[in-house]
Amino acid sequence: MTINQAFEILARHGGIRAAHVITENAPSLSRISVWRMARALRRGVPVAKIIHKKWFYGLQFYTNRHTLDPRPDTETLVDAVISEYGANAKLNILDLGTGTGCIIAALLKNMPDAHGTATDVSRRALRVARYNMHSLGLCHRMRLVRHNFNNSYNFAKRFDIIISNPPYIAHGDTRVNPGAMHDPRLALYAKNNGMAAYESIAKNALDWICPDGKIYVEIGDGAGSDVRNIFKKYGWTFNQSYNDLSRIERVLVFKK
Repeated sequence: MTINQAFEILARHGGIRAAHVITENAPSLSRISVWRMARALRRGVPVAKIIHKKWFYGLQFYTNRHTLDPRPDTETLVDAVISEYGANAKLNILDLGTGTGCIIAALLKNMPDAHGTATDVSRRALRVARYNMHSLGLCHRMRLVRHNFNNSYNFAKRFDIIISNPPYIAHGDTRVNPGAMHDPRLALYAKNNGMAAYESIAKNALDWICPDGKIYVEIGDGAGSDVRNIFKKYGWTFNQSYNDLSRIERVLVFKK
């Protein structure tokens, strides 16, 4: 099948933009693979899940159905850390719920003296993160741990900063993008109206942070007040917040 033929079929089922991205990035454009991808587009599968590639902070990441696709909004978290500490900071960073590993990888690539530990409860997500760390040449500065941040854990050291983009969508929230149907529910939804993960992090991270450390968490639209109250309850001090490119409050920073 020619590229033009593949493009026509894909555009008919998923639009011109999707057709452009797939024909430029898909490893195979055989008749069978094109019709398989067209059916996936018709079902609403995101393009990144079809080509297994997503760019984040200028870096290419492998992604699949076991991880969230990296999103531009989350780059706000990376910007926040780098703007505060600078590229030359020697930090030990803990990433809770790493998924593809995009946040910690972007930080380590832009902070060459930093080291990281990344956790996820999903073995399959950790495989994706490990693949990405290897592809980006970061294995020597990274440690991956299977851990649910709902529970305490002995990391054998404390961290200068903790970062997390936890699940924060309330069950039954109708504002969820249709493409999220193809993401792992464990990485999207949280109990207690979307606040359960923040509760666990605020409680357990006290044992993981250095005395003068900071924690950076991504939040959903309009969740700032509730998340601030949760961290305040566990003794954290609100430091500052950052807006994403849509001017929505996206990242909150707390001190111990």
